Amino acid sequence: MKTGGQLIVDALEANGTDRMFCVPGESYLSVLDALHDSSIRTIVCRQEGGAAMMADCQGRLTGKPGICFVTRGPGATNASAGIHIAMQDSVPLILFIGQVASHAKEREAFQEVDYVRFFGDIAKWVVEIDDASRIPEFVTRAFAVATSGRPGPVVISLPEDMLTSVVDAPEALPHTPVETYPGEAELDALEMLLAGAKRPFVILGGTRWNADAVARMHKIAEAWSLPVGCSFRRQMLFDHLHSNYAGDVGIGINPKLATAIKQADVVLLIGGRMGEMPSSDYTLLKSPYPDQALVHVHADAGELGRVYRPTLAINASPAAFVEAFTRRVPAGTPSWAAETPRHHASYLEWSTPPQTGPGAVRMGPIMDYLEKVLPQDAILTNGAGNYATWVHRFHRFRRFATQGAPTSGSMGYGTPAAVAAKALYPERTVVAFAGDGCFLMNGQEFATAVQYDLPIVVIVVNNGIYGTIRMHQERDYPGRVVGTDLKNPDFAALARAYGGHGETVEKTADFAPAFERARTSGKPAIVEIRLDPEAITPTRTMTQIRDKA
Repeated sequence: MKTGGQLIVDALEANGTDRMFCVPGESYLSVLDALHDSSIRTIVCRQEGGAAMMADCQGRLTGKPGICFVTRGPGATNASAGIHIAMQDSVPLILFIGQVASHAKEREAFQEVDYVRFFGDIAKWVVEIDDASRIPEFVTRAFAVATSGRPGPVVISLPEDMLTSVVDAPEALPHTPVETYPGEAELDALEMLLAGAKRPFVILGGTRWNADAVARMHKIAEAWSLPVGCSFRRQMLFDHLHSNYAGDVGIGINPKLATAIKQADVVLLIGGRMGEMPSSDYTLLKSPYPDQALVHVHADAGELGRVYRPTLAINASPAAFVEAFTRRVPAGTPSWAAETPRHHASYLEWSTPPQTGPGAVRMGPIMDYLEKVLPQDAILTNGAGNYATWVHRFHRFRRFATQGAPTSGSMGYGTPAAVAAKALYPERTVVAFAGDGCFLMNGQEFATAVQYDLPIVVIVVNNGIYGTIRMHQERDYPGRVVGTDLKNPDFAALARAYGGHGETVEKTADFAPAFERARTSGKPAIVEIRLDPEAITPTRTMTQIRDKA
């Protein structure tokens, strides 16, 4: 006989959970009590949105569901930001919410929310457990749903009285992973398409990859001389210095790369959905009928033909597909082999940062410095904003599980993601990038890094504005500025107030020593870069954008 809280923890342990992120609440005290005697590490966060984003980052880097617990009402609604990210980014995550007691339901009780309705459109599955004896069933199913097909978030509502009830329930067993494999006939058809191709192109995206799958993809690219691009914020799926890498297919795409994709006769899309951002608003691949022959490989049959009609649809996870296709080799040297190195040369030119720009701080030399000193397994995280262009365009990702960034474009993600990454890989360097607006959306999670001695480095690019919005404002309504100015704290002093290390960079030459002091301090650190708001993009100033408008 066990309480519902004990059964929840038992089910998590049975499914391999080693840590969870939470903001505590009285609605699930029974679970917290059970965690006292558990091997599961409990990381207490400062806001539920940050906790959910930490769980998302863990799921993103491992492929296993990140676990998050929050309390009812405001706790749950705060967490919804992380659930939306996990849904759009196809990341496995399970959110547990303490709910009002059963006798108070449907009365608009204190902090009551109907979670099935609230999360119904931004979660893969939402359920409320009314009978504690069914906890092993529902939790195991949650792991299966979160990881199978197109991964995504599951939300489980836990009535308070259900968690304290004592019941006899079956022992929880781990979920059975579900894999989808390509058929031989589909692989034959792909070979035939490639045999007749003159300008093929590969785009990698989505989730359900792992380090072995990435290594196999390298071998496939080499064997077939294929140019390979990575979808928006999925850049850790291919080594950027590999001779077959052609660049990132995202916001602000290299024009030469965009032309190559549009002119391709066969596009092999593996794992991704090719949504609005990577498709450049559905112009690289026209919806619903692409100009190119499209081979779409995806683990969820529901995504095949959803937006684009593929010439060949392969219902398989990326890992299973590349494992199978590695055994196929071309009959001879492909006709396009000489062109592939040119794609890589174009990428290297595109990803070399400019050394000049307005103001006393120039981001180009800073990115050059980071490329020299960061180890290949360093994890970089970020939220959203123009500052992120410097990371996506100029950092050359080398290994799998080194990128934590939301394809949904959510601000406030970088700092909590860095906390989760450092907790997961304490031996690795973890650097978060954030704008001044982005950081202050979840900057309180810097306190979580301090509490658990997780020495992340947060680079805050401070230009005193909501930069992306200001840029678009000046483009569409030049000279009519409203609602985009910010007055910020001293971020270095803020870091010290939290118990961390703080640095301020006001000249380009200040950055290298400041970063080294931050990295060797042994504390969570903030390096504030005070950037001129004119330096809004790597190649254009705010004045140029306004004047062109």
